[in-house]
Amino acid sequence: MSAISYEILREAPVDSIVELYKAGGWWQESEAWRQVIPRMIAGSFCFMVARAADGTLVGMGRAISDGCSDAYIQDVVVLSAYRKQGIGAEIIRRLVAFCQQRQITWVGLIAEPGTQPFYQSLGFGELVGYRPMLFGKRG
Repeated sequence: MSAISYEILREAPVDSIVELYKAGGWWQESEAWRQVIPRMIAGSFCFMVARAADGTLVGMGRAISDGCSDAYIQDVVVLSAYRKQGIGAEIIRRLVAFCQQRQITWVGLIAEPGTQPFYQSLGFGELVGYRPMLFGKRG
């Protein structure tokens, strides 16, 4: 595979971001969601992409924060053809470093089932006694 570059963006091609969300299994097509993507990118504390030498966006992740307190990492995904090359890990390392450089030391995320070992290898640990919750979700 070719060299990968990492960039912090404030805007990105919507179709490229949709492809990444599809790769993560998180996308349900709608024009309304497509219209949200530019605001989501611009509103993120840090929106990072991984780009192949040909310009294709092959991975992304974002940190959400007020810029002075806690931060949350989410939407980390890499296109399937580029997985197992350390791209996702590098995105996370760079997002954490971005936060730490701004004196934000509490950086959390919600690990999907089966991904805990990956995040533990990057320094994350379980918040024992805490449980993620989602408004409006029952059962």
